[in-house]
Amino acid sequence: MIKCWIEAMRLRTLPVSIAGVITAIGYNVLDGTFMALPAVLCLVFAVLAQIASNFANEYYDYRDGLDRPGREGPRRGVTEGDISPRAMKAATFAVLGVACVVGCSLIIWGGWWLLLAGTMIAAGAMAYSAGPYPLSRHGFGEVAVFFFFGIIPVNLTYYIQAGTFETDVFWGSVAIGLMGANVLIVNNYRDADDDEAVGKNTMAVIFGRRTASLVYLFDGLVAFCIIMSQLAYVQGIPIVYVLLHILLWNFLRSHRGAALNPLLGMTAVLMLAYSIAFLLYAVL
Repeated sequence: MIKCWIEAMRLRTLPVSIAGVITAIGYNVLDGTFMALPAVLCLVFAVLAQIASNFANEYYDYRDGLDRPGREGPRRGVTEGDISPRAMKAATFAVLGVACVVGCSLIIWGGWWLLLAGTMIAAGAMAYSAGPYPLSRHGFGEVAVFFFFGIIPVNLTYYIQAGTFETDVFWGSVAIGLMGANVLIVNNYRDADDDEAVGKNTMAVIFGRRTASLVYLFDGLVAFCIIMSQLAYVQGIPIVYVLLHILLWNFLRSHRGAALNPLLGMTAVLMLAYSIAFLLYAVL
């Protein structure tokens, strides 16, 4: 049973939420504004919010008949009967509730306006799958990831520690958002046939796999250009990133179905590896 819940958390995707916070911490270190406690709380909040979103996606896709047994992707506990729908729904709101409690503690450093930001993040976690206009089913999943795992976490984590917003941080958040969107592109590219069969209109379904693969390549190249401009004296980091990104893109366009499952994790890990490299650059 524990294994089923761990699978439902989708550990391969969690580096997406971790990377945004780590990148922001790197900017705080560079600016001398790093504070350990709020940084850790931001990390916990980000991970919990993503887990809640993953749980919600599994529950609502099952409820609306969009998941079928034997799908190409990783096993879905609710669809396969390992977890009851009622338990998954309860877990979704329980984890989201804990995330909100952690988020409220950040008011100490960021001010009361964070209540509005936190409410938007919580709503976004549910709106991705639950509606009333589920973003994941209408071609806006990658846009949602760009904002909720790039723009928002990087800028807010930095602000909570520094008390201000900065242009360099914003552009760094754009790069992270594009990297995060690529993780979802792999997921939707892999599931395109299953999704089309049940009427789930992801970007890969609407525009086709070829377009999705080109967007994957484009996202990584734009991210490379951004980080290249910000790491002028440590160009090895962006160069290694873009070379690995191109290798992953070649893997994407030459494989189908379950063979792409490892690529999902590799794309997320590349994003996390960049964020850690950036943090090390800031520290050293």
